[in-house]
Amino acid sequence: QVDLVETGGGLVQTGGSLRLSCAASGHTFSTAAMAWFRQPPGKERDFVAAISITGSITYYTDAVKGRFTISRDNAKNTLYLQMNSLKPEDTAVYYCARRSDSGDAYDEVRGYDAWGQGTQVAVSS
Repeated sequence: QVDLVETGGGLVQTGGSLRLSCAASGHTFSTAAMAWFRQPPGKERDFVAAISITGSITYYTDAVKGRFTISRDNAKNTLYLQMNSLKPEDTAVYYCARRSDSGDAYDEVRGYDAWGQGTQVAVSS
């Protein structure tokens, strides 16, 4: 059984910052690539950022490049998402996910086989 637990969400003003964390247990965290997705109200779940097993390779959706940073600490079994210069359009439930062996693209929901329960991020204008 894989458990992923996100924390760190909240309400911030435009231009503010938040740091999300995803604590992993029940599997060998250091052997899986990981990612963050987000789901705005009434919309589909979309890719935000992904990171390789060692953390040496990262990918970002264009909307967050230069503002968000994904990182991981394999010794602590924890994934992070540092979010700066937040905008109202960043408002969403944010999910961490573990990469599967499906062969699907890294930015597709079906490319991941374990998900956290999500943490709400709200950015006020």
